[in-house]
Amino acid sequence: MEIKAVKLKQKSTFYLNRYLTGDSIDYREVIGIIIPILVDQAFLILMSFLNTAMISSAGVSAVSAVNMVDSLNIFLVNVFIAIATGGTVIVAQYKGIGNKEMVSKTATQAISAVAIFSVVLAVFVIVFNTPTLNLLFGKADAAVFHNARIYLIGSCLSYPFIAIFQAVLGGLRGVGETKPCLGLSLFMNLTNTVLNVVFITIFHMGVVGLVTSILCARVFGMIASIFYVMKYNETIRFKIKNALHLDFSLLKKVMFIGIPFAAEQIFFNGGKLLTQTFIVQLGTLALTENAIASSITLLFQIGPNALSIAIVTIVGQCMGRRNIDDARKFAKSFIVLSSLLYVVTTAVLLPFFPVMMQLFNPPDSIIPTIFTIVLISAFGQPLLWPQSFIMPAVLRAAGDSTFTSVASLLSMWLLRVILGYILGITFGFGIIGVWVAMIAEWGVRGLIFMNRFKGAKWYAHKLV
Repeated sequence: MEIKAVKLKQKSTFYLNRYLTGDSIDYREVIGIIIPILVDQAFLILMSFLNTAMISSAGVSAVSAVNMVDSLNIFLVNVFIAIATGGTVIVAQYKGIGNKEMVSKTATQAISAVAIFSVVLAVFVIVFNTPTLNLLFGKADAAVFHNARIYLIGSCLSYPFIAIFQAVLGGLRGVGETKPCLGLSLFMNLTNTVLNVVFITIFHMGVVGLVTSILCARVFGMIASIFYVMKYNETIRFKIKNALHLDFSLLKKVMFIGIPFAAEQIFFNGGKLLTQTFIVQLGTLALTENAIASSITLLFQIGPNALSIAIVTIVGQCMGRRNIDDARKFAKSFIVLSSLLYVVTTAVLLPFFPVMMQLFNPPDSIIPTIFTIVLISAFGQPLLWPQSFIMPAVLRAAGDSTFTSVASLLSMWLLRVILGYILGITFGFGIIGVWVAMIAEWGVRGLIFMNRFKGAKWYAHKLV
């Protein structure tokens, strides 16, 4: 047994060195970056899954409303994350060349920029909440629309808190400090889940309870994150007085990555929102099918999502050192690893589909449609998702943000939106047609990014 264990260890070390070790970073450091992000993503997605299951106790109108507004929330919160990602890339590249002072300054400026942006956006959406909901979901049932308004206003109040929280985590990921990111994320998400149990399950407050728990959890998360980087972190060395002083030369570098990515998120998620309006036309049950299927398929994405976040730090540091070979090696390895994780996760989770349905307790009539969507995703994700989502993270970490954004926007609007309408509405395939269009768009987008990766233009940008 001992001989077998030694041989297995030697074999594992051989493959780890071959695929996850470069000239400037070895597999131990890479795994040290990945594991906390993986655990973080697992909790984030599981919490989202359980939250959807808990709110289902308030009825299909509550599930539909939350799913509708979450599409808008994802659209807006991803704009904050896009700006924060600009900070992550620049921080990672300064970390790669060993400039500690600029690491601290860049992370601080990114936090300031995201905070200002989130407050402006939150105020705008709160003021225009009714026209926004009418434009996007005007055909929804009255009960769904009422719950959607409550959830949207409550979510907007939490935007500045989640934005600052994400900006702090982006800075920490840029320097490879993913363990505190894990701790902070666990704190915020466990707080959210405990409060959900209290307000939704125990006190039966429905959507109001969900809003209250989200707002409280994000306030606590922001306070904890700022406290950590002020008192315990020696890399970022965050100080409020430095955050209040805007350094426009640094902000320009952050925005060079962040603005194209933010524009991509606006138009990309705008396309997803438009797709959501197709689903609204299909009725409340179709919205519920989409909400439950989305929650389940996100479980399959836990590992791949973690890799798409981790690769920004790893490639960013490689590019700071101008080590293109390492960047290429890690990109290829992460794509293969992502596909393998999808296969394993699908094989483990798919047999538990009946158990998941008991958690959500949907009407029996929609269970076959939900299963069909999950099955289609289970086949499409391992083949198409990694190239479509990990590869743009690689290109963006190298500074190739404009191309990445333009390619994503074109594929979204020309394929997912148009094809989704044709298949879902015109040809009458309904919610399944919308999902087939989305998966087809992954394939086309992945081909575009892989072709870009083969050339030299993606690493021609020098940011630091």
